[in-house]
Amino acid sequence: MVMQSSTISCMCGKDQQLVTDLESGEIVCSKCGLVSSDRVQESRAEWRIFNSESNGRSRVGSPSSLAYHDMGLATVIGKENRDSSGHQLEPSMNASIQRLRTWDFRSQAHSPTKRNLMHAFSELGRLKDKLGLSDAIMEKTAYLYRKAHEKHLVRGRSTSSILAAAIYASCRELGASRTLKDVAKATDIKRKAISRSYRILVLELDIKVPLADPMKCIAKIANSAKLTEKTKRMAMDTMNDLIGKEISAGKLPMGLAATVLYMSCLANGESKTQKDIADMAGVTEVTIRNRFKDLKAKLELE
Repeated sequence: MVMQSSTISCMCGKDQQLVTDLESGEIVCSKCGLVSSDRVQESRAEWRIFNSESNGRSRVGSPSSLAYHDMGLATVIGKENRDSSGHQLEPSMNASIQRLRTWDFRSQAHSPTKRNLMHAFSELGRLKDKLGLSDAIMEKTAYLYRKAHEKHLVRGRSTSSILAAAIYASCRELGASRTLKDVAKATDIKRKAISRSYRILVLELDIKVPLADPMKCIAKIANSAKLTEKTKRMAMDTMNDLIGKEISAGKLPMGLAATVLYMSCLANGESKTQKDIADMAGVTEVTIRNRFKDLKAKLELE
């Protein structure tokens, strides 16, 4: 039994030692046994289980997030028709709770804005697993979509295309190696539609999108094509030389990375064709051939 003591004036006389029982919630005089109060305000940490999937208890629920239409701060009336003691509710109370549950659901999606956000962010949650998006990318995507919605950029356009463009912009801004082709394949939307929406977001929201890192492109293509570690490291060294000599300026990062990997495969005697690497990089064989001739000429001149 846990006890806490304090010195407060008691009815039996002078200041006496009062003992607080945290289990029963009673404050008792240590001399005469008088119960001063039988309801003590709980001051200890609250530990609860907020969902059925979690095994451990926590002091708080899930954190607020922009990736929820209500930012994770809405109230939810559960489907269990039981009170806090686990007993079944009376029929009259059960009908009242059911009515409250209905109005609670209607109040969460009574406006077109909330319905649009619910649809968009439910789609975003589905794409998180397909594209392997991190929590930071999810938050950035939700932020860009909310800004686009505030500026009425979604009106008259496909919600899915704006969301896909926000995902691609977030990946570019946070340095994740997700190409436009990857996003188009996961969302089942044409690249042309995503590109159009992406340009609108960049112009209207004034997004400063950095260039794609060729090093990450090399790692992605090499892993997809199952190249050896020796070839990958040689390609990275070659890419560092090209960046240092400013030969990579103005070149498509994915096409340049594919070309450098092809050159490394030839140097190491690894049997990979231009078509194999072009398919993994999402570029054409013509791009690799043209870039190969250009790099070979510039390197020979130096």
